[in-house]
Amino acid sequence: MTSLAGRHAIVTAGPTIEAIDPVRFLSNRSSGRQGYAIAEALADLGASVTLVSGPTCLDAPSGVTRLDVESARDMLAAVVAKLPADIFIAVAAVADWRPARAADRKSDKAGQTTLQLVENPDILRHVAGLEQPRRPGLVIGFAAETHDVLDRARAKRLRKGCDWIVANDVSGDAMGGNENAAILITSETETAWPRASKSRIAEQLAVAVSRHLAKA
Repeated sequence: MTSLAGRHAIVTAGPTIEAIDPVRFLSNRSSGRQGYAIAEALADLGASVTLVSGPTCLDAPSGVTRLDVESARDMLAAVVAKLPADIFIAVAAVADWRPARAADRKSDKAGQTTLQLVENPDILRHVAGLEQPRRPGLVIGFAAETHDVLDRARAKRLRKGCDWIVANDVSGDAMGGNENAAILITSETETAWPRASKSRIAEQLAVAVSRHLAKA
């Protein structure tokens, strides 16, 4: 099997949480399991792996350096601080929006109920758009979709400017479960990986990455 020894990979995983006030926040259902499994699979092939993780209940995989963050802005800053890298895989389910202003104390239920939102930074597009040598040689995104999965993933790859994208249908329990099914989309091929453990999906992606970089 091709080795990733000497390669540096950055993987994002888990959700981000965006504060409304000190006790409330916006987030999503991501468990972080798929991103953690990918970080572990890359490390098993010899890569030096930095895992930038939103809040999860998971232990850091052996041999992986984990950086804990909360918000999308924190995650972007942590990723950029660890560049350059050979591989960047954006698995985290980053909140698309955040409150325009977070209250410094718990809001009263009887008070204002309208929440003004602003867009969060697009971490995948930011990294994919960097100039060399800061841009990783292989930038991979994830497209977690509930419908029109392939079409939406293909469009997302082009929109974000990433090299590969992994499409997965999250209309079931993929976000919090232990299994996943995925389709790896590149500029040239589309490879379907049937439903399996998230560890198995991660292994297949890590092998695809190692083979690609060996030929580069």
